[in-house]
Amino acid sequence: MRWWTSSPGSLALGALGVAAAVAAIAVWPLAAVTGAVGVAGPLGLSVRGRTSALVWTRRLRTLGVVSAALLAAMGVGAALSPAPMAVAAGIVVLCGPVVDAAVAILAPVEERLAVRWVRRARRRLAQVAPSVVAITGSYGKTSTKHHLAELLAGSMSVVPTPRSFNNRLGLAMAINDHLVDGTRVFIAEMGTYGRGEIRSMCSWCPPDVAVLTAIGPVHLERFRTIERIVEAKAEVTELARVVVCNVDDERLDGLARRLRAAGREVLLAASVRDDVDVQVEVVAERWRIVVRGRERLVTTPIPGIQPTNLACALAAAVALGADSDDLVGRIEHVAPVPNRLTVASAPSGVLVVDDTYNANPAGAGAALELLGSLPVDGRRVVITPGMVELGTRQRTENEAFAGAAARVAAAIVVVGRTNVAALRRGATEGGAEVVRVATRERAVEWVRGTLARGDAVLYENDLPDHYP
Repeated sequence: MRWWTSSPGSLALGALGVAAAVAAIAVWPLAAVTGAVGVAGPLGLSVRGRTSALVWTRRLRTLGVVSAALLAAMGVGAALSPAPMAVAAGIVVLCGPVVDAAVAILAPVEERLAVRWVRRARRRLAQVAPSVVAITGSYGKTSTKHHLAELLAGSMSVVPTPRSFNNRLGLAMAINDHLVDGTRVFIAEMGTYGRGEIRSMCSWCPPDVAVLTAIGPVHLERFRTIERIVEAKAEVTELARVVVCNVDDERLDGLARRLRAAGREVLLAASVRDDVDVQVEVVAERWRIVVRGRERLVTTPIPGIQPTNLACALAAAVALGADSDDLVGRIEHVAPVPNRLTVASAPSGVLVVDDTYNANPAGAGAALELLGSLPVDGRRVVITPGMVELGTRQRTENEAFAGAAARVAAAIVVVGRTNVAALRRGATEGGAEVVRVATRERAVEWVRGTLARGDAVLYENDLPDHYP
């Protein structure tokens, strides 16, 4: 539906397909028009990947074969019983549930294969027997994971899950492929699209320490309510010996209170609050780091690192028994995660803030703050397709983001069509110039042809190819 409604051409083509399907009830050969429309449209949605090549994994190959078989079966049925089957086949091709049907058919097979990998991972965990740290949250998971690994690397062998391998199969793959003998700490990033997923992962990868970084409207389109997000993320605490909560987040503060009331050991981490176990406070453009009531370090902040994520990582390390003096000494080795608030200078002299892997309102706000703090005397520009999967809040959050961006940047380059109306409205009300481009590549071309030394650009978020 995103693609069928993304342009006047697609709308017109879709309307033709629907009209042909209705007319085919009386004149069944017109169903061929509906089928042709389903194959040709929507406009702009290519069979090939737009930003990178399609990788034909084992699962994708299987899915392709089953989908093709379903389409062939529909064609045979239409030939044998043309009137009803032709109309049904045309509508199915237009609406596009063939792949979904193939996924449903293959679900039992994929589940059996997944269980095999999970059993192998469970055995490997038992053999190596590391302490397990499970990290979850709406955002900040990957950064906190990397910071914790960097803090512990000086004193023990640490294996974090790679990149964003944070679902069941990704976690199993990380254990099977990367957990080596002698590993003292395994750091598992855990994500979820619904309740029960994190509980399932923890059942075979039980954490000694659970870390909750933040709660926000990420994947709200799937969860429907913030309360369901909290419930799903809180599953990580059920088997943990110690729980670390970022209590600058009021929802996690409430969770921490409930856990402590139930007799659980909870370490509180924060940037703003000072009644906590670990605080990384920003004072006069300096970090003031306090561990269990003792000031351990005052230092210059590292660009691109969020204080609350660092506080959560420090608290997790403390929960594992690491020496606080050693941890403080390792802070200089902590670095931003690639594609998350990293700053670099392009050959042209333009300062580039890469935040393409962040897609949440809080992270977007931090990126704008960083852009505004850069020492440039020229233009500041934001390149963005906006944020997605925010449910009913998507329009208002993108409007608010564009309005905030307009207070920092002279121009906002909107990529694609998904959030163009909301971003344009917010940017225009804020007084910024709005430039529209179809793809990220066009945005890069615009930057190279428009900006020069003394300018700065923020690339905020990057949508996958299935968004227009």
